[in-house]
Amino acid sequence: MQIIGGLLAVATLTAATPPSPSDQPAHATTPPAAVASRHPTETLTPLLQQSLPNVKGKTFTSAIVDFPPDARARPHRHGKAFVYAYVLEGSVRSGLAGEPARTYHQGENWVEQPGAHHVLTENTSRTERAKLLVVFVSDTGDKLKVDDPTS
Repeated sequence: MQIIGGLLAVATLTAATPPSPSDQPAHATTPPAAVASRHPTETLTPLLQQSLPNVKGKTFTSAIVDFPPDARARPHRHGKAFVYAYVLEGSVRSGLAGEPARTYHQGENWVEQPGAHHVLTENTSRTERAKLLVVFVSDTGDKLKVDDPTS
């Protein structure tokens, strides 16, 4: 619990001072679908990645996911990762396969079970950005996000 609290504090400070494009880490990713989409897409910027010392084969990763206005993520999965998401700024609509979509506002959070199919993730605003702190507990070496193939 202290780790999550500390990460929330760091993430809040990080979110309060947006980096300039030259400050973006080399590992920040914008999915290639962003060019072909009618909507902008999200950017995932890792904050911390560390093997869990008491759980062999598992890695803890925290990241900021930034959704520009009107941004939408492609449907995706997070492999076998357990995912925790906390809304730092704005509002995000999220939907998993087989469940109704739900809108989460600043200060709200949710979890995703391993193998969940994330069919909808979008910024609800056309004028304001939204930011999430996302924490993954994954198998070491697994990709954290795999977009569905395009049809």
